Amino acid sequence: MAVKIRMKMMGRKHRPYFRICACDARSPRDGKVLEELGTYDPMVGDIDARVTLDHERLAYWLGVGAQPSENVRVFIKKYGQGGSHVAVQEAARERLAMPKIVPAAPEPVYVPTAKGQEAPAAEQPAEPTAEQASEPVAEAPAEGAAE
Repeated sequence: MAVKIRMKMMGRKHRPYFRICACDARSPRDGKVLEELGTYDPMVGDIDARVTLDHERLAYWLGVGAQPSENVRVFIKKYGQGGSHVAVQEAARERLAMPKIVPAAPEPVYVPTAKGQEAPAAEQPAEPTAEQASEPVAEAPAEGAAE
């Protein structure tokens, strides 16, 4: 039996997701598999965090003569054991695992109140304090006053 290491299509319409699998070369693309060896999610924003591989099982299947497809061969070259992008991939995975920082929401400008309820204390006009009451208030000149 000829074994191929290739991608199995999962996901849904407009949301692709692939599993990297070892399967019989004669089986259909989404058919029965011998073993799942990793995943590929093209919708992840960071390019280097898209692929995950099980290095031990991948080495086993390559050791017994399984042939990778063209795309999987590129993934193995970049992200396999001793690949050219392994360190970058680990850094990208750590960034994805960190929690996202969301800024706090600002205070609302206006909060409507139901009819018959009093407005909260923050919205009611405050009474003048002793300092404000002692300050002289400049009166505006009356309209039509002669100079």
